[in-house]
Amino acid sequence: MPKQYAQLGGAPVLSRSLSVLLGHPDIDLGVVVIAEADRSLYDAAVLGAHAKLASPVLGGATRQRSVLNGLRALAPLAPSQVLIHDAARPFLTPDIVARVLAGLGRSPGAIAAVPLADTLKRAGPDRHIEATLDRAGLWRAQTPQGFRFEAILQAHEAALAAGRDLTDDAAVAEWAGIPVELVEGSEANFKLTTAEDLAMAARIIETAPAAPGEVRTGQGFDVHRFCAGDHVWLCGVRIPHGQALEGHSDADVGLHALTDALLGAIGDGDIGQHFPNTDPRWRGAASHVFLADAARRVRARGGTVSNVDVTLLCEAPKIAPYREPMRARIAEILKLDISRVAVKATTTEGLGFTGRREGIAAVATATVVLR
Repeated sequence: MPKQYAQLGGAPVLSRSLSVLLGHPDIDLGVVVIAEADRSLYDAAVLGAHAKLASPVLGGATRQRSVLNGLRALAPLAPSQVLIHDAARPFLTPDIVARVLAGLGRSPGAIAAVPLADTLKRAGPDRHIEATLDRAGLWRAQTPQGFRFEAILQAHEAALAAGRDLTDDAAVAEWAGIPVELVEGSEANFKLTTAEDLAMAARIIETAPAAPGEVRTGQGFDVHRFCAGDHVWLCGVRIPHGQALEGHSDADVGLHALTDALLGAIGDGDIGQHFPNTDPRWRGAASHVFLADAARRVRARGGTVSNVDVTLLCEAPKIAPYREPMRARIAEILKLDISRVAVKATTTEGLGFTGRREGIAAVATATVVLR
């Protein structure tokens, strides 16, 4: 799998960079350049539309040509400035973006970079040291790299016409005579190149202290009527009953309400939008698929599910004997500790459609922390 789509801490590498860039108030639009064969991986990584995310653009045979394709796609919008970022740098921060933008306010180009700290050795053909090089004034280039849009577009077009193949956009700018300022990047803003890099990135995420984040709460409500049958599905558990619940999928009213609660917390539509009952793929589907997808959408936005709470409203079946299996199943689907899952039940004292035993309703809430 291309490294930008690999899972890192429960979210694709690409989604981590996008969440920082698209979340920055000074960035108006983003476009991702992809390989044609990777379209399904891209769709899974971004999980739906974002107000600032344009349709992806197909890349070329080299990084340089891929960047040019992206710039050409943006040209009709006539942006004044552009940032170009490697998707495989998942530890980008808003501070780095701000520093590059500030540098771009002073110079036609600005890139994130770090001063070289290691001693440089030049090796001969046999890998024996031939010389020690002076590292004074040497920096390691990172991304994002920012430029005045028209200038970098013309530089890339000229490099293509001249047959020049350069290693990064700052090199293209340098070749074209565009001044580029170096601004402070971060050692953490490294590029994933090898499997070892990905393993190191995973360790960084696993050991990092939890950062404060924005707390979001969503709620969901769902209803299904009874029909002929001998069991119902509630919160992922099959319960014997004299009737079944009617629905396009397995009609698990509890998981449906909880799915909507998670989607509501991140402002990402509802279950009917993502899994319409007009789509034959979801006929008879197990509802854990819907809940797991909602959890993936939360993670793709840099969020974690803190806790969930489901209340079932029905006269029958009795929920108490199945409460703990329900909690365990929800915890399994959401990859949560069971202490973060609540399942409750109540009757409506014989009132309304649930009181008349015509169906079951469910109310759910979910708390999500976005970082």
